[in-house]
Amino acid sequence: MTKVICTTVARLPARLADGERAFTFFKSAKQNGVGTIAKGWRGSLKRKGFAPSPPVWDFVQFCLAICTADLCSLRSNSADGWTRTIELTIGLHEPLRWQACKQHAEKLLKVLTGDYWTLHFVEGGAPPPDGRGLPLDRDSVSLLSGGLDSLIGGIDLVTEGRRPLFVSQLAHEDSDRQRNYAGLLGGSGSHLQWSHGISFRGSREPSTRARSLAFYGFAVLAATRISNAQPQIFIPENGFICINPPLVPGRVSSLSTRTTHPLFIGMLQELLDGLGVTVRLELPYRFKTKGEMMQECRNQEFLQSWASDSTSCGRFRTYNRTHCGRCVPCMIRRSAFNAWGSGQDTTEYKFPTLANCEKTSGPDDPMAVALAVLTVREKGLDAFLGASLAFAPRAERAEYRRVLSAGINELEALLRADGVL
Repeated sequence: MTKVICTTVARLPARLADGERAFTFFKSAKQNGVGTIAKGWRGSLKRKGFAPSPPVWDFVQFCLAICTADLCSLRSNSADGWTRTIELTIGLHEPLRWQACKQHAEKLLKVLTGDYWTLHFVEGGAPPPDGRGLPLDRDSVSLLSGGLDSLIGGIDLVTEGRRPLFVSQLAHEDSDRQRNYAGLLGGSGSHLQWSHGISFRGSREPSTRARSLAFYGFAVLAATRISNAQPQIFIPENGFICINPPLVPGRVSSLSTRTTHPLFIGMLQELLDGLGVTVRLELPYRFKTKGEMMQECRNQEFLQSWASDSTSCGRFRTYNRTHCGRCVPCMIRRSAFNAWGSGQDTTEYKFPTLANCEKTSGPDDPMAVALAVLTVREKGLDAFLGASLAFAPRAERAEYRRVLSAGINELEALLRADGVL
């Protein structure tokens, strides 16, 4: 079991339990072995006019604490090399509000990361910043990662006449790209860009299944600058990746990321509702493939200019900020461009074709996609999906089934074009 405590410097215990990791919010403890979360960020927020309610602020601190525990808890130390047991103590400004949500929050994290979480909510969080900023002239929040889906999401909102506030999680490879897209789409004052700023000595867990929680925490915080009673937070992700069905039997549960899975988003909405945080999470493309998103984008000229500039690769750092061309996100991207047919894909790929390309370290994604396609063709879609749609309400199951079938068709077309099938 990994034990982690996240609190303020003033509440840091004089002595830690054996093996316990400690982190302090927003200020360094200047103590050996104690990490820091988002150093200086609370003061920066105050200067920029943020004054979130205690429930919103504690949700942000909760998200940052979860990301911290996820980063410092190595899966390689667990019995099966993946599933961890994590006991996390989180200092909050109003911890009593969270007691009724404890079991739900633990289940939510099990869905997201595949681990067993025990949460303790205690006194020790920082109070909310008390800035004096006026509401921004925006009507919604939209996540902007620098990827193709979030670019299309922004294009569609602006073309519809919406005024989204774009929110990004800083990423070394995409930070400039995020700023550029936000400026082109929303102009000055339309973009917030933040980092969780988690700093500590020692090894970091690379799977980062909980990283998206920081993104959602930032989005909820951003929504406090919008005057709507229940602002919408748009999460632009295609339906195939939302569901992310296991391509082969071994990729079950959180071995396939659940960052935007409708089950997880629904549980996250339930948590926010229970805390009294009035935002509405939206998955506008959950019934669309990436190719369909490109085909139906509301400003084709803009998309043609910038689609190839966006990023999708799961191994972008590995190849010096170049798309590999053979990971699952790259294959879905390439299949979407093929389905779009309205513009040339000028993305630079390390492996521009799947045929005869060398096996890289890690999972053999082209083989997994080929096996998934063959399973559907030989045994039918339901044999491939298994219980992947068990979460879906009966009224929506047919739509999810359609988007997954269409996504497989797009991938099959790519494999055939590359001569793999």
